[in-house]
Amino acid sequence: MTGPIMRAQWLDLLIASYRVDRALLEPLVPEGLELLTWKGEAYVSLVAFDFKRVRMWGLPIPGQTDFPEWNLRFYVREMNGEHRKGVVFIRELVPKRLVTLGARWLYNEPYETWPMTSSVLATHGGKQIRHSLSHRTGDMSISYNTSDQPRTPDELSEAHFFKEHSWGFGTSRAGKTRVYRVAHPVWSTREVSDLTISINGTALYGEPWDFVGAREPDSVVFAEGSDIEVYPGDAL
Repeated sequence: MTGPIMRAQWLDLLIASYRVDRALLEPLVPEGLELLTWKGEAYVSLVAFDFKRVRMWGLPIPGQTDFPEWNLRFYVREMNGEHRKGVVFIRELVPKRLVTLGARWLYNEPYETWPMTSSVLATHGGKQIRHSLSHRTGDMSISYNTSDQPRTPDELSEAHFFKEHSWGFGTSRAGKTRVYRVAHPVWSTREVSDLTISINGTALYGEPWDFVGAREPDSVVFAEGSDIEVYPGDAL
């Protein structure tokens, strides 16, 4: 098997999910895939987390090893016999221009670069986490607290559905559906409190996504994260 392109850590993942009309997502589903729903409902998820210790082909790239990311994604599965389940990204935001250029080149992923920071403060009751982004339309942030009791939800739970996806799907520059594998152990979760999402969904993701940050999410999951490996992509 071909080895991973990237090894890194994905840590402290907030997954804030919004129920949406299927008609909003259907035009974005790559060929050969179909929407994957939770209890018959379609969702998009705003995900904020930290990349740490990034290695490309086993080597660190100076100044590109630790940074936050925000992404907006939805869920799909293959229509053929394999039935692999995974995510499609609407947009991914990072503060590193070289990361953006590399992701666009390797996977044709919809990355953009904006000034971003994150902080994680350990408290006696868990963690206090804040993400900030500077945009031409104004400053934005995501802040919340977590409990100090990690647990591992069962495979039929809502938390498992939103946090456990081993495949990324996208479209190549030639218009073909591509798939790549992300390997990591099952993540534990923590309870979230005092969540405040102060973002302009239209400015970050486009007019159809004005509700992101404008209303309360329908599901909130915090995943601890872990070491991860990202493998080369193939045509579907």
